Amino acid sequence: MKDKIFRAFEESIQVKEKFIDEKNIDKILEVSKIIANAFNDSKKLILFGNGGSSADASHIAAEFTNRFKRERPGLPAIALNTDMAVITSIANDYDFSEIFAKQLKAISNEGDIVIALSTSGNSPNILKAMDVARKKRLTTVAFTGSKGDKFASKATYAFIVPSDNTPRIQETHITIGHVLCQMVEEILFEAPRKK
Repeated sequence: MKDKIFRAFEESIQVKEKFIDEKNIDKILEVSKIIANAFNDSKKLILFGNGGSSADASHIAAEFTNRFKRERPGLPAIALNTDMAVITSIANDYDFSEIFAKQLKAISNEGDIVIALSTSGNSPNILKAMDVARKKRLTTVAFTGSKGDKFASKATYAFIVPSDNTPRIQETHITIGHVLCQMVEEILFEAPRKK
């Protein structure tokens, strides 16, 4: 049993090491700047996902809305997977594949940023929402795994974790989310250095 525990941690480390190359570091920095600029322009960050990715979307939204590492004003971030009344009414009256698309149509504005999370990249409700985001000219960021090419191709920016193991993908996604929070806080709230 102990060897299985060790292997799980080793796998998580290896997936993150494969992910974090110069290209992805540059992309994280670029996306951080885009999110920070959107907040400076009174725009919002909209996140969504299913299952564990839903929890990650809510987690990341909370870090922005409340605080991550710094005492600072809250930043406008919302996870579309948190309002059960909205989700169940859309799923009941239309179809489950519409739960994020209809919300994006209702609350997003040009200049908003979307982060969509899907380990497989094949969820119909995620793909449909990405189509809406494109029509509304929103900047989109996809968090996915190695089989999420179709989903990634719909995004302005894509973070593709080089794994098809769902837990390892999600562990990397939450790390990416945390690093984005940290970078946005530093861009927006870092005190200028004295000379």
